[in-house]
Amino acid sequence: MPTKEKKPIETEERDDEEEEKEHEVKGKSKKQKNSEETDSSETLVDKEKKKRNQSVKKKKKKKQDVEVTENENGTDEQNNNEPITKEKRSKEKSSNGEQDEKQVKKEKKKKTKTSESKGEQEEMGAKEKKNKEGKKKKKTAEDEEDEDAVQEEAEEEEDKKKKKKDKKKKKGSESDEEKKAKKGKKVKVKQVDFAELYQEELIGYHTEESDDQEDEFNKKKVYEVVTVTGDVKGAGTDANVFVTMYGEFGVSPKVHLASKSRTAFEKNKTDVFRIKTHNVGPIKKIRIEHDNTGMSASWFLDRVIVTDMNRPHLRFFYACNNWLSREEGDGLTVRYLLGSLNPMDIPKQNKYIASVFTMDAKGSGTDADVYLTIFGEFGDTGERKLASEGKDNFERGNEDKFTIEAPNLGRLRKITIGHNNKGSSAGWACDKVIIDDMGNKEVYEFPVDAWFDISEGDGKIQRDVLAGATQPMAIVYNVQVMTGDIRGAGTNSKIHLVMHGHKGNKNSGKLFLEGGTFERAQIDIFNVELLELISPLSRVTIGHDNAGINCGWYCEKVTVYCPFTGLEQVFPCGRWFDEDEGDGLVERELYEMVSLRQKKQKSKSFLLLTSPTQFPWSLWIWTSDIKGAGTDAQVFIQIYGESGKSDQMLLESKSDSFEQGQCDKFIIEMPDIGKIRKLRIWHEKRNPFSGWHLGRATLMKTLTREKYSFTCNRWLDINEDDNEIIRELPAEGKLVPEPLPLLKYRVTICTGNVSGSGTDASVYLNVIGDLGDTGERLMFMSKNNVNKFEKGNADEFLVEAVTLGTIRRVRIGHDGRGGGCGWFLDKVMIREEGQPEASSIHFPCFRWLDRNEDDGQIQIKWGVCLFAAAVGYHIAIKTGSINGASSDSKVFVKLYGEKGDTNKMLVVVSDNDLGNYFETGQTDIFTIETFDIGKINRLLIGHTNEGLRAGWFLDSVQIWVPVHGVQYMFPSHRWLCKDEADGKVEVEIYPSETLEIEKLINYEVTVVTGDVWAGGTNANVFLQIYGEEGKSELIQLKSRSNNFERGTTEIFRIEALDVGRVYKIRIGHDGTGIGAGWFLEKVDVKRLIMAMVKPEKKEEEKKDKKKKKKKKEEEEEPPGELKEVVRTFSFPCSRWLARDEEDGEILVELPAEDFEDLEENTYEVHVFTGNMMGAGTDASVYINVYGEMGDTGERKLRKSNHLNKFERGQEDVFTITAMDLGLLKKMRIRHDNKLANAAWYLDRVEIFDTKDETMYFFPCQRWLAVDEDDGQLGRELVPVDEAFMKREAEEDEEEESSSAQLGLEQKAMSITFTMRVKTGEKKYAGTDANVYTILYGTKDDTGIINLKSSKTHKNKFELGMVDEFTIEAVDIGKLKRIRIGHDNAGGSPGWFLDWVEIDAPSLGQLLRFPCGRWLDKGKDDGAIVRDLCPNELQTVLYTPFVPYEIKIFTTDIFAGGTDADVFIVLYGQNGVCTSQKSLCINKRERRMYFERAAEDMFIVELEDIGDIIEKIRIGHDNRGVNPGWHLDRVEIRRLLRKGKGSETAIFPCERWLAHSEEDGETIRELVPSDIIVEKLSRDGTLKVIETEVDDALEIHTYTVTVNTGDVYGAGTDANVFITLYGDMGDTGERKLSKSENSNKFERGSVDTFTLEAVDLGQVFKIRVRHDNSLLSADWYLEQVEVVDQDTEEVFVFLCERWLSRKREDRRIDRVFYVKVCLHVCKRVHPCTQALTLQLHAIAQRASSVHVRVCVCVCV
Repeated sequence: MPTKEKKPIETEERDDEEEEKEHEVKGKSKKQKNSEETDSSETLVDKEKKKRNQSVKKKKKKKQDVEVTENENGTDEQNNNEPITKEKRSKEKSSNGEQDEKQVKKEKKKKTKTSESKGEQEEMGAKEKKNKEGKKKKKTAEDEEDEDAVQEEAEEEEDKKKKKKDKKKKKGSESDEEKKAKKGKKVKVKQVDFAELYQEELIGYHTEESDDQEDEFNKKKVYEVVTVTGDVKGAGTDANVFVTMYGEFGVSPKVHLASKSRTAFEKNKTDVFRIKTHNVGPIKKIRIEHDNTGMSASWFLDRVIVTDMNRPHLRFFYACNNWLSREEGDGLTVRYLLGSLNPMDIPKQNKYIASVFTMDAKGSGTDADVYLTIFGEFGDTGERKLASEGKDNFERGNEDKFTIEAPNLGRLRKITIGHNNKGSSAGWACDKVIIDDMGNKEVYEFPVDAWFDISEGDGKIQRDVLAGATQPMAIVYNVQVMTGDIRGAGTNSKIHLVMHGHKGNKNSGKLFLEGGTFERAQIDIFNVELLELISPLSRVTIGHDNAGINCGWYCEKVTVYCPFTGLEQVFPCGRWFDEDEGDGLVERELYEMVSLRQKKQKSKSFLLLTSPTQFPWSLWIWTSDIKGAGTDAQVFIQIYGESGKSDQMLLESKSDSFEQGQCDKFIIEMPDIGKIRKLRIWHEKRNPFSGWHLGRATLMKTLTREKYSFTCNRWLDINEDDNEIIRELPAEGKLVPEPLPLLKYRVTICTGNVSGSGTDASVYLNVIGDLGDTGERLMFMSKNNVNKFEKGNADEFLVEAVTLGTIRRVRIGHDGRGGGCGWFLDKVMIREEGQPEASSIHFPCFRWLDRNEDDGQIQIKWGVCLFAAAVGYHIAIKTGSINGASSDSKVFVKLYGEKGDTNKMLVVVSDNDLGNYFETGQTDIFTIETFDIGKINRLLIGHTNEGLRAGWFLDSVQIWVPVHGVQYMFPSHRWLCKDEADGKVEVEIYPSETLEIEKLINYEVTVVTGDVWAGGTNANVFLQIYGEEGKSELIQLKSRSNNFERGTTEIFRIEALDVGRVYKIRIGHDGTGIGAGWFLEKVDVKRLIMAMVKPEKKEEEKKDKKKKKKKKEEEEEPPGELKEVVRTFSFPCSRWLARDEEDGEILVELPAEDFEDLEENTYEVHVFTGNMMGAGTDASVYINVYGEMGDTGERKLRKSNHLNKFERGQEDVFTITAMDLGLLKKMRIRHDNKLANAAWYLDRVEIFDTKDETMYFFPCQRWLAVDEDDGQLGRELVPVDEAFMKREAEEDEEEESSSAQLGLEQKAMSITFTMRVKTGEKKYAGTDANVYTILYGTKDDTGIINLKSSKTHKNKFELGMVDEFTIEAVDIGKLKRIRIGHDNAGGSPGWFLDWVEIDAPSLGQLLRFPCGRWLDKGKDDGAIVRDLCPNELQTVLYTPFVPYEIKIFTTDIFAGGTDADVFIVLYGQNGVCTSQKSLCINKRERRMYFERAAEDMFIVELEDIGDIIEKIRIGHDNRGVNPGWHLDRVEIRRLLRKGKGSETAIFPCERWLAHSEEDGETIRELVPSDIIVEKLSRDGTLKVIETEVDDALEIHTYTVTVNTGDVYGAGTDANVFITLYGDMGDTGERKLSKSENSNKFERGSVDTFTLEAVDLGQVFKIRVRHDNSLLSADWYLEQVEVVDQDTEEVFVFLCERWLSRKREDRRIDRVFYVKVCLHVCKRVHPCTQALTLQLHAIAQRASSVHVRVCVCVCV
């Protein structure tokens, strides 16, 4: 192979030039200096092509299975490889021919490009000069200097080569000369440029690769592997043996040849193994190895035999006859073996002679062990140690030769070379490696030219090198290895890793993970560079060398991230790597858990849909050759392109960089940012000795050879030039026809004129335009003031930058340091230097940049309009809960989005303000306001590593952006510490989950307090915004400043729902504080809207107005452009909000100035308290009235016409003034449950609209009390028609009844929510505080609901408990979120909330709201209120329920009442029924209801069973002190589906439900007797129609005969229950209690029971169970017979099964279907009785058939 010499070290620009030349002239050899060889390069290719074509024709005639080549002696010999078929040979040769044709075409193109093709015979320097003479006008002086330097270096290098060759010729013997002559003969064919192929592979990368063989490879196949251990001394081994098979379809994983026999792999023993692995297709070779564990690891392997069990006739023999041992033979423990079908035919291995050249530099030699791996087209050699007996290898300036035997690898692609860093002087400088392929007669050169030393250069001790002179950018793989958190998990051994690509065809080679500690519960992070794209990985192999004291290791998992593909793969392990633990393995293959795979940031590349995220670039920096030009400061760089910009990058190297006259080369990675525009370069030090004179820079994209130049020739020094340490350089070169100009911008910063507005802090400015930004510039040298940023000052600064285009916005801030760091900024003005002041762009601010004022931010970013700038990013940073997790350092974040990224921003002011930030287990919340960066794709977070305890364990980050309606979860769970893990203090993390949240918009609220005496307030001010599309929440206006002082104007930025056009606001305060009274002047609300904006008219158009009058009349004006503009809504007030001023109101509603339709209205509220015992209340009552135009807000009912309000039977009248609500829709009324007599029975509320003179009736007739009714303290009421109220009044006069009559109407218009709240099971999870909740729907919210009355527990919210509450609401729409919190009162207010579950039967949905967090001021983030959203995966949808009003009438007889739990089931047509519903929830309710002569009403929600209720089942559980009950009747009312009205069905009973009365039954089935329909007619009257039910179902009596089996232990003492199912319904579960036998269900007995139920029709199945109680519960049931006494039908159910927890299937609940059905007429002749019995017996024996026998013999 024509090889390319290494690039010299003297100057790095030569690398750049040579790479360009190599790109233009590929395949050119520097070793062939003979002009004849150079000229005949094309003819050689043509000759070789002809020879190959002739050989193909010859071999087509011969049917041979092996490839034959001519060796040195002229004899035919097998080519060291496996048998190759004709097809394969032809394919290979055709491909070689195609490659040769491509080479020919390339050579022709090269010749046409050059001016003179014959000039190639001359020296390189002369040729370059001739080429340059034709292009002198286009090239700059700098380019000519670079090329001259390259020519001189090339000449010097060639002279050195000639001298070296002469020395070698003199020293070498004749045999060496002959070998070299033979080597010369070998180099005949041009080799493939693998560097070019590698780059093409990267450019053409796409994620989804598939081929026809993939499906075959993934199929599993069984192979038989036979190993024969040799018959020599010590041949056997105790180590673990592994085998890997290489086939046409792929490479199998490494398979452990495990045997249960202890004598496996013993001397002269044959072992047989069956392994199941991937189908690799026809096997080419195998790899067999052991892990060198055990007492005697050495192994002498004679041979291996592999058989495909699907094709057993194909048996491959692999001869070895060699040691696998570290102590014997060549020291290898791994062998690659070639197979043959003939056991006598032993394929020969290929020989590779590796020549390793050590540099001739000081300290370049090494004492470490050097390892080499050769990679070719057909595989690799595996890791080989390069050692020679008795020779000191790798000394300075030496050439060391080694022979490696391996199967034929085909064309060599690359090598991996490195050392193990052992010995006193391990550092090594390798010049190059030359490999002579003896079998294929080709020579490959691998230029290394690098140090292998952890303290030199890049610190690497292992490298990938491609064949040829061009070395492209390597791909970086980020490897994270997690050691388990169990005792003794850490290790001192050396860990190695092998990454396997798709189907195992490519691998990384063995990589030693140097620098890791692998301690218990620690994550070690490594960056591995490979010249191979193997992502996505199919598997990884990880293990250790089993050396050291504590060599055992427990690995938890391995994570591999490839930035090029953006794929992060997780390989779980969770096993020991220890010969004394588990299976004794010290190396394992790990497979990916695909569910955890993450696709991280995608590229913006327009060329490829799935292109790599990061592209490699080469960067050269020239420091000028003048005195003092070098610097020791850290240098940073940032690059700008047409479609984005790179991150700020630190240019660092382990060697001295940026020295005088030096050229430094760096490899950088950045995303696709389009065509390069400019480069910004700076250093960080501002001291006299850090100055730097930068000459120039060159940037080149490695894959595409795009090249850009940047000229500087200026100082970056505070004492030189313009005293700047930052420079912007425009891009130049062929790709940039017109470089951007370098401009100076004059920036004027105006400090406010308020008290304390100046600052001593360091101020930073960033100007942002269409073409980029200036970066953060320190404003340190004012042109007009010595003392900068003082009160009222206007400071001017000059900023030099590449043109920004149109300036859009600025970012300004300060570092917060100094005594008076707070700063009030008025505005910023920017113009180009030399332009008039009138052209300045103004950026008004008028805000504090102070941690103790306004919003606490010390940095702000805004455009020409301040309001239009901000998008709020709320960031919750959680510190881990492990020991020492907290940090005292300053934390910064940087967000990357689709539209751009932010700067690094320190998070210094927390929203939740927990005092010390970033404490163990704490969550700190910050808000960052910046321009919209779009969807966030990653986050950079870190700290400045300052303070005593700088190390920090970051658990997770959560970011929510209400303006976008998105929430991001960023898991981290890692150390950011110099002394932990990988030592990083900043890390990029990617979102694991993106959730949708409620979308909000930005409002800017300006509040002006009047300039009157005592006009300010210290109270908490609240605001609510109303618009045409809804209303906002109640928002508290607060900031860190002292707000609402006399004569002040405050600006608040809030996020709230989009309410459309704003027509009113409600603003007020809570009356707290010393000076609560407040004089409000006015309020302005701003928001962004889309509007048509007409283009501005030019001055010329105005001058020619008269001329164009006629045209304007004829032509229509353009409609304009739709743009985002700021709309301001003004709300003048000029009144007091104080208890002791004006009307005493502290809350006011203000209409918008431009909304003329809204007028103020007065509502009279009449509140009627019920007339029952204890109905009055002393609590404070609040009301909120809702209409079509909004609501009044919650108002306290203060001034009544009675001094003592809300007394029993009293009517209280109140007046409410509010904006007109239109038609009233509902009202919410509640009390605060304070004072002694808080319980209140509200009869109704009537509201009179004084404007429309309309009365609205809101009936209630329910308790608002913790201990009454459902325990609710608030009710939502809807208005009803006056006719219903009149009907109710008439009934009250006649019957003096106090029961509710309109509850069903109210229920139908409202939604009942059942809320279950689960308190967590953590220590001290319970709370004594008062818990409240708010439910938010798509239309409205419920307001504050105090959770006072739990249905399940008296002591609420205790550890691990689930408390149940009932909440009623009217028309709030679909539930979207809830808010739950507490008032932090009580002895232990802290509360750990696990979850909240809300069931809405009327909506048919059950929602789960997970929380799992503390509501505690001293834990988590200190919040005591949480907003929870439903988990979609846990949402249950079902058929919506409908309301029923059930009235229960208990008979007025002695002991007629009951304390038992009463339940009911409703049945419709065709057996449709509801679920069983208990009418009382707890013991308190059971004691209250079902008393003697009582009428109890229940409004329940049950399944919709249709319009007709055919029957009901009602009963009780017979528990309590007096369970017996005499039921008079049941009335069930439901609303009509059409029209207004209802239908009531009456079910008479008049029977006992008691064990001690009548038939002893506690369950009754009832049918309707009458139906009453009430319907509202059009004239407003209520019509009542009563109908008697004629076709009601009949009550039938069923006799149930139970036969217990006659087997041992068949009887039972348990309670037995039965349910009968017919085609018209079921009986419900009935207990079989009263039998003819006193001792029921004994062995062989027959027990008869009687059940009463509504006609079931044809009984087709029964359900029988027992409760497994008492000692002898097991029961063998033989048969059940059911007789319908009314129809004489007999239904037989054959059972013959055990109902037992110990026998058969251990079931005590069984369902049986009817086997025999007999129907006997009532008139049966006595003589036929015998026949009937016989038929009955026959039917019983027909157990497998359902038989229906009808005996109808009549007289």
